[in-house]
Amino acid sequence: MNNERLLKILARFKEIESLLENPEVVNDQAEFLRLVKEKSEIENLANLAKRYFEIEKNLLEAQELMSNEDADIIEMAKAEINELNEEKHKIEQDLRVALLPKDPNDEKSVIMEIRPAAGGDESELFANELFSLYSRYAQAHNWRIEVLDSQPTSIGGLKNITFQINGQKVYSKMKYESGVHRVQRVPETEKAGRVHTSTVTVAVMPEAEEADVNIRPEDLRIDTFCSGGAGGQSVNTTYSAVRITHLPTGIVVSCQDERSQLKNKTKALSILRSRILAAQEEKLMQERGDARRLQIGTGDRSEKIRTYNFPQDRITDHRINQSWHNITKIMEGNLDPIINDLTNEDQARKLSADSNS
Repeated sequence: MNNERLLKILARFKEIESLLENPEVVNDQAEFLRLVKEKSEIENLANLAKRYFEIEKNLLEAQELMSNEDADIIEMAKAEINELNEEKHKIEQDLRVALLPKDPNDEKSVIMEIRPAAGGDESELFANELFSLYSRYAQAHNWRIEVLDSQPTSIGGLKNITFQINGQKVYSKMKYESGVHRVQRVPETEKAGRVHTSTVTVAVMPEAEEADVNIRPEDLRIDTFCSGGAGGQSVNTTYSAVRITHLPTGIVVSCQDERSQLKNKTKALSILRSRILAAQEEKLMQERGDARRLQIGTGDRSEKIRTYNFPQDRITDHRINQSWHNITKIMEGNLDPIINDLTNEDQARKLSADSNS
C-alpha cells in the first residue's frame, strides 16, 4: 500500500474541512460548493486511510506485547494481531478499489433510450416493461425520472422512449444497462404456446452539460412539425414538435411530448448534447483499443448483454456469465443484485489489470 499517497489524501481532507470553516470561503458560494463536492468525493477514501493507519499503529503495539513474560498477555496479543491482520487485509482491498481511476461520468445523471429491435409487438411490449423496470429502480433510489420523448403503441408497447434520470451517481449504476436485451417467453397472442425471442436496445448516456459539448448554432438545422401519436387535443394541430439535426455528425433528435415548442427544443438539445458526448467517448475508446474489454459498462447498443428467459424464470448476463432467478421480483425494480455483481466484476477486472501493469 502506498502510504505516502494515503497521507496526502488525509492531509487534503483535513485541509478541506478547515477551509469549509473559513468565513471567506463560506461567503464564496461557488468555491464553497466546489469544496463540498471534493470533500464528498474523497471522504470514504480518507476514512479508509485513517482506519488503515490506526490498524498499523495497533499492530505495532500488539506486537510489542509478544515479548511480555505473561502467557495470558501473549495469547491476548496473538488474538488481537490475527483480528487486526484480517481487518487490514479487508481495508487494503477496499483501498485498492477506492484508489482506482474514477470514471468522470460516474457522478452524472443520465439520458437513456429504449428501442424495440427484433420481434414486432412483443419487442415493443418488452421495451415498455424495461422502462417500467428502470422507473421503479429510479424511484427506489430516490432519483427523479423525466420522459423527454416517447412513441407509445395502441397495445401498450413503445416504439421508442427517451428519458432522463436525475440523481447522485446515476451513471455509475445505469451504465451497465447499455446494449441488447433479449427476452424469451410465450406471447399472450401465441395460441400454440411457442416461446418467442425478441430484442430491445438500450443506450445509456451521461448527461452532458453545455460546457461539455460545444454546439454552434450554425451547425444545427431545426425543423418543427405536428405532434403524432396517441392522445392530446393539440396532436396534429400545432407545430409543437421539434426535430434538430446536427450537421457535422448527422445526429438527428426529435421531441414531441410537450405541447410547448420551446420545451421540446430544450429537451431535444439536451439529448443532442448527450449523444454527441457519447459518440466522442466511443471514438476515444476505440482509439484506446483494449480498454473496452476491461470496462463492462461501456458496451454499445449492438452488444447482446442479457437474456430474460421467462419460462425458466432466469435472467442471464452474458458479460459475466451469471444468472439470477425470480424474474418477477427483478422486473419490479429489484435490479441491485445484478448491478452490484456487475460492479464487483468490473472492479475486479480493473484491479487485475492494475496489478499486472
